[in-house]
This record gives sequence, structure tokens and C-alpha cells, in this order.
Amino acid sequence: MANLAEFLDKLPILLVGFLMLATMTLTATAGYVLRQRVRRLLTHKGATEENGAEGYIVSAVIGLVALLLGFTFALAVGRFETRRALVLQEANAIGTSYLRVQGLPEPHRTRMSQILVNYTNNRVELGTARPDKMAPLIVASDRLLVELWAGTLAATDAIGNSALASSLHSTVNEVIDMDSARKAARKVRVPGEVFLALWVYIAVTAGMLGYARSETQGRMLAGILFLLFTMSYMLIIDIDRPAGGNIVESQGPMIELRETLKQQPPGTFDIWRKPVVAPAP
Repeated sequence: MANLAEFLDKLPILLVGFLMLATMTLTATAGYVLRQRVRRLLTHKGATEENGAEGYIVSAVIGLVALLLGFTFALAVGRFETRRALVLQEANAIGTSYLRVQGLPEPHRTRMSQILVNYTNNRVELGTARPDKMAPLIVASDRLLVELWAGTLAATDAIGNSALASSLHSTVNEVIDMDSARKAARKVRVPGEVFLALWVYIAVTAGMLGYARSETQGRMLAGILFLLFTMSYMLIIDIDRPAGGNIVESQGPMIELRETLKQQPPGTFDIWRKPVVAPAP
């Protein structure tokens, strides 16, 4: 079952929707054929068909599928909101680090500022990259974090044990922690087994509808319901895929930060400052 869930997760969303619709059509057709055979068998035996409980059973099953769809949708949206909130938190951490870096003496200020600018550009690209383009960007991101921490250690050695050194350590640590948090958030997905179980529930429901609604009007309404189920299923999968779907968390805060850093190069805040010189060893 786990292998089937992994296979389903790797399929394109449109293909998943097509397969879902095809599965419902096949099971509904099987239900319809079974109903016709049951009718012929009862007619041959001279018995009459009882229709009283079918409507209630089908309604209950559809209600159960709707509940499962809603539950899965809530799980996917919750994870999506977490990823979106982390973008803002990371942008704030990078922006705060950039501001504190401006209090460093040269050449540490220019070096650290450039590292943070490069890191911000990398995060924007990484946040919008397709899965097959992410590997080199992740390698570059990890390398920039190493440079960022190395630059922080060099800068704090230059300014000594001061309030600026302590606050800079804190914010740079937060930037590094946010990288780990965003990586973890992208790996936390709705379990594939949930999607697979939901697929089975929907397929069985389609079969029951095909059995219970054998008249032409009933089949048309069932077809509309199948389309709605398929669209809902595709929407949930799209939201749940952080890199492979069309609905991804907005990189707006990070893009705004990138533009802000372009407009505030090192030296922007030196209007009333005296030159900062590192203390003599």
C-alpha cells in the first residue's frame, strides 16, 4: 500500500484527475451492469425489486466521502498555511540580520551584507523552483549558510564581546533555524495512504451510485458528482504538493525583502555615523 501511495504522489496532478475520473466511470459502469443482471435474475424468478433503502445508503456513503474530503482538505490547508507563515518569518529574520550587520566595521559589513543579499536571492529562486531544479539551489543555500556563519564568527571576533555581537549571533542563528524549519515543513505532507484510502472510498461510492441510479437522469447527476469529486481531489493534491503543484505559498515577503536590500546597500545608514573601526587586538 505504501508503494502505491508513493506512485500516486509522483504522478502529475492532471493525470491523477484523469485516472480518478476513469476509475469512477468504470466502477459506476460495473455497478450499473450488476444492477441490470440483478433485475433480470429477479424477473426470471418472478420476484420484485425492493428500492426502499438504496437512497438512504447512497446518501450516507456520499456524506462519508464528503467528510473524508473535508478532513483531508483541512490537513493540506494547515500544512500550506504553515509553509506560508514560515516565508514571512524567514524574511523578517534575514531583514533583521541585515540591519544589525550595518553596525559592523569594514570589511565585515560589506561581506556580510553581500552574503545576505545572495542568500535572499537564493531563497526567492528556491521558493518558486520546480522539483527538478531544486537540488543545485539547495546546495547553494547550504553553502551560503556556511559562509554566513563563518562571516558572523569573523565579525564578532573583530568587535569583541559586545551587545551587537550577541544580537548578531541571535538573528543569524534564527536565519539558520528558519532554513531547517522550511525544509521540514516541505517534507510534512498529508500521508499518501490517506489519499489512497480516499481513492478507494470514492471508487466504491461511484460503484454504489451506478447500481442505485440506473435511469438516464440519475446517471447524468452521478456524472456531475464524479466531476466534483475529481476536482476536489485534484485541489487537495495541488495544495499538498509544495513544489510540484500550481498552488504554492507566496514568496511576496521574500521578494519585497530582496527589493528593500537592493535599495539599502551598505552605507545607507551612515548618514550621522562616525566611521566604525575595529578595536586594536
